[in-house]
Amino acid sequence: MEPEEANADGGTVDVDMPEAAELPEASRQTRALAEEKIRQVELRRKLKATVVPTNDGDVRALLRRAEQPVTLFGEREMERRDRLRHLLATADDETAVKLTAEDGQQQEAAAEALADKMFYTEGTDALKQARIEVARHSLVSAKTRLRRAKRRRLDPDEDEAGERKEALTLARTIANQSSEIGDERPIMACAFRPDGQQLATAAWSGLFKLWQMPLCQRSLTVRAHQDRITGLSWHPRAGTGQDEASANIVTGGVDTTARLWSLEGKELTVLTGHNDRLARTAWHPGGGLIATASYDTTWRLWDAERGQCLLEQEGHSRGVYAVAFQGDGALVASAGLDAIGRIWDLRTGRSIMTLQGHVKGIMSLAFSPNGHLLASGSEDHTARLWDLRKRRCIYTLPCHTSLVSQVCFEPSDGHFFLTAGYDNVAKLWSSTDFQPIKTLAGHEGKVMGADINPEGDGLIATVSYDRTLKLWAPENY
Repeated sequence: MEPEEANADGGTVDVDMPEAAELPEASRQTRALAEEKIRQVELRRKLKATVVPTNDGDVRALLRRAEQPVTLFGEREMERRDRLRHLLATADDETAVKLTAEDGQQQEAAAEALADKMFYTEGTDALKQARIEVARHSLVSAKTRLRRAKRRRLDPDEDEAGERKEALTLARTIANQSSEIGDERPIMACAFRPDGQQLATAAWSGLFKLWQMPLCQRSLTVRAHQDRITGLSWHPRAGTGQDEASANIVTGGVDTTARLWSLEGKELTVLTGHNDRLARTAWHPGGGLIATASYDTTWRLWDAERGQCLLEQEGHSRGVYAVAFQGDGALVASAGLDAIGRIWDLRTGRSIMTLQGHVKGIMSLAFSPNGHLLASGSEDHTARLWDLRKRRCIYTLPCHTSLVSQVCFEPSDGHFFLTAGYDNVAKLWSSTDFQPIKTLAGHEGKVMGADINPEGDGLIATVSYDRTLKLWAPENY
């Protein structure tokens, strides 16, 4: 409203105000930049507050309702969710409310329809028998572990604090002892045999090799896959009772298969069924089952003796990369490129805990010998420690400046754990206060795999993109 001025007759007349002076060009640019920053901050706030469905079918339905392309060329599930989130965050309030309200009504109707029903996918008799065997094994193993923990806590002759201090002191003296060119291509993984007498390495060349410890002398080379090997694990009794001619090693590759091998390098069984490349593999502590993770968004449970798939487990929206068994054998953890981890009860098939907190894909999982602590390593440069008793993350460790490729606990008592990363180093950490103990630096490329000798002598192996295998041990090893 323009101001008015009184005239001689008591009336008013309009007074024209001078036009606002134009701002200098630099000031206009500064103001525009400030407004853009405010807009970006507000958009990030809205994106963070916007909730979108996790089910890809629901995401597609909302995009269709908003008259948007259901999928774009090369678009994956997580990218589609991000596109929907951005759409809802930038839409006007009326449109966003309408879309989410209709989706909420459909979800409520579906929930009401399923309220009194619970569906199970009927498994085979072989799966049922496997679950029974897992229950028997886990009960005995858990009883032994808990009895030992109780004795260590109550027996005055047990000095657990002293043992922990001695283990950490020994870990601080670990240094590089040897380095070998392990393959012609980057080495993906390494694993000590349960008795500590051999180390297996697997490379992108498709070869796995066995090395005699501690002299690091190559004893066997096997062409396991025609393309890259992505996973490697030992039978839990290899070298301590398992027949050398029986299955002792399992490898997984980008050819979508896992293969079982004897200690002489003979191929015994090929596990086929996955629809995409494999990632990690794991052998159940009981010795009768094998788990494989795959980019087809599932992990599978196999009968190691018959080569039969017992279970194809869904639960991830993107590729499953890591899989690990708890020491008792009752639980298995899976994690993938959707940044979500899940813990499953093998005896019932139920998902009992969800690991949410990483912001990028999870690359590695490892259970502590105490049975209730789980470590996860991620593309977001962190490792997280999860307490199964508290059902939550108890510590986030910003351990590397790049992707965390491997996590593993000291196998005897879990007094410390190791992380390896694409920043060319591996690191040792205390598992009680999560303080750094030692940095193992020496590789010229990203560290792709690592393992700790089960013998408890402090021997550590790391393998790298630089094609080398390095052994680390205490100075007086």
